[in-house]
Amino acid sequence: MTLDGAPGLEVDPLLDDPATRIIVCCGAGGVGKTTTAAALGVRAAERGRKVVVLTIDPARRLAQSMGIDQLDNVPRRVDGIKGDGELHAMMLDMKRTFDEIVEAHADPARAGAILGNPFYQSLSAGFAGTQEYMAMEKLGQLRAREEWDLIVVDTPPSRSALDFLDAPKRLGSFLDGKFIKLLMAPAKVGGRAGMKFLNVGMSMMTGTLGRLLGGQLLRDVQTFVAAMDTMFGGFRTRADTTYRLLQAPGTAFLVVAAPERDALREAAYFVERLAAERMPLAGLVLNRVHGSGAGRLSAERALAAAENLEEGRIVDQGAGKTGVRGPEATSPEPEAPETTAARSSASTAAGGTVTTAPSPAVAELTAGLLRLHAERMQVLAREQRTRDRFTALHPEVAVTEVPALPGDVHDLAGLRAIGDRLAAGHR
Repeated sequence: MTLDGAPGLEVDPLLDDPATRIIVCCGAGGVGKTTTAAALGVRAAERGRKVVVLTIDPARRLAQSMGIDQLDNVPRRVDGIKGDGELHAMMLDMKRTFDEIVEAHADPARAGAILGNPFYQSLSAGFAGTQEYMAMEKLGQLRAREEWDLIVVDTPPSRSALDFLDAPKRLGSFLDGKFIKLLMAPAKVGGRAGMKFLNVGMSMMTGTLGRLLGGQLLRDVQTFVAAMDTMFGGFRTRADTTYRLLQAPGTAFLVVAAPERDALREAAYFVERLAAERMPLAGLVLNRVHGSGAGRLSAERALAAAENLEEGRIVDQGAGKTGVRGPEATSPEPEAPETTAARSSASTAAGGTVTTAPSPAVAELTAGLLRLHAERMQVLAREQRTRDRFTALHPEVAVTEVPALPGDVHDLAGLRAIGDRLAAGHR
């Protein structure tokens, strides 16, 4: 199947394939990653998979849509799933994940010292990049448990969608940085030499840093670094392991985007980055695509008809095409009643089928509907141009389209509807 020249993204074969173990939904903020991840989880579970959805969405809409009072760092089973599969959902608790790592990889005394350190408490709660790294850590933990045969990840709502991929490297740069090495140097030298280094070499540095950061903060940082020294290698090792897991054949990346210029520009950048990092891209989910049931009525004709109605340029007409038989007399697509009314008045304005002029109230209403239709057709044209630019740049990327819905998704039925659209959008 193809979509406007691009290969079609077939979602169901991807979900049904037992070799698919991880699906990562990524993209710019506000494009529907969380809803897409949840819908994929519901659809996969109802097709027989044992699924866990990991979200990092602070709005907690995932919990609401799945009927769970609260999501936390522990996977919770979702009720109401049809079929033989299972669905669990969880929300990343960044600080709790960091605490779990410390507790798992340090003896009780050292873990207590780290957890109680003021600098650690600030770092674990909001240090730049910590959320993305902890998402990677949690993904690695879930995969290692072998409890689920499919993990769906909703990547963090970062300013840049690339932060998720960059997190392990940024952490490694932080741990290997000159600042950390300086703070660790006294403990590594040891003995008299260490004391001499501390008293002579470090005195100038700590004095300067103490004035810049504050003496207590500097002591907190030094204490934290000394306590964490034995764990730094483990952070790097696990980050590298998870990174390789993302590159493995069992992982599939779905780039989610809206049919808007900025969102698709970032999607294109992300597609290129995934290729450069040798990450397996499944395709693009083009979300919230607009449509029309009256596509044959162009924006130009609708505006012209609206102007005719508003200016009163309607006169009694003859029978027009009322007696015509054949293709010209039949519309190839069903139309809503208000569209039919608009088309009738539009035809009248253009010299068509109605034999009497509409009343002023009907003319005003119809003109308004025609202008709304013209705006919708202009939106459709703009979205099509944006899609065409993306597919011209990346003709190899499979695409599925999800039509825009009139309201928010807030329950399993809504997620099922999104899943149906995801599966049908390539046709």
